[in-house]
Amino acid sequence: MIIVGVDGSRAGLEAAAWAAREAALRQAPLRIGHAIAGWVLQDGGGRYAEVAAWMRQGGTSVLAAAEERARHERPEVVVDTVLMPGDPRNALVEASREAELLVIGNHGLGRVRGLLVGSVAQGVAGHATCDVVVVRELPAAPRSEIAAGIDGSPASARVLGFAFAEAELRGVALRVVHAWTWPGPDPTTGGGNERAVMRDALAGHRENHPGVPVIEEIVQGHPVEVLAEAAAGAELLVVGSRGHGTLAGMVLGSVSQALLQHTPVPLAVVRTPSGARTEG
Repeated sequence: MIIVGVDGSRAGLEAAAWAAREAALRQAPLRIGHAIAGWVLQDGGGRYAEVAAWMRQGGTSVLAAAEERARHERPEVVVDTVLMPGDPRNALVEASREAELLVIGNHGLGRVRGLLVGSVAQGVAGHATCDVVVVRELPAAPRSEIAAGIDGSPASARVLGFAFAEAELRGVALRVVHAWTWPGPDPTTGGGNERAVMRDALAGHRENHPGVPVIEEIVQGHPVEVLAEAAAGAELLVVGSRGHGTLAGMVLGSVSQALLQHTPVPLAVVRTPSGARTEG
């Protein structure tokens, strides 16, 4: 099952549309969730009963709009909706326990109504138990390509596994990007180990997905700038949640925070076991 969290914002609707397309590709059901204060969902009366009813109605309207968008995008997908009690970060992280993929938007409507602003997206991406896709914006005319960032850590295997599978589902090429910073070997020389990082990371994946064209990029530069540039116009950018070197702390560190805010395409954060983290 794919779960998408919505909040009434434009980004939430875009996330619902993206999730519907992904559900169709995976032939999976889609659940649309909206987080609301727990007390609002209680049926008890009292002085705030009318306020609670008004808030429930608002939440139901948010879900209805997202469901309409999802069904318009992919009418064949089985869709259900749910009001989730509690803080949106906690509610979405809890929901991730029963999802194969969690999708969220990265813009809200301000401090009061906006439930999926940057801090929420970061918190969910950093603590969800499944892979997460954060939809910040969608390219107007995306090129038939997925981009993936690797760093040579064991986490790169899961990143590439996810990226190859997505590229195969869509019938598009995969651009694999390895960013490195000075000091370090020159990847253009025969002895440079950056080429070895790329070769070792791709080992086995090409064979498992022979129909996916692969573009290899080894670029000197800051990983945020390198990955954002490589992903521009692509359908999706895939990164890991743990790593080492220049990509350390991809979710909880400065690199991930910058990518969540500035990546011009949907960003997939692939979960990796804590044991796969080598440092950072």
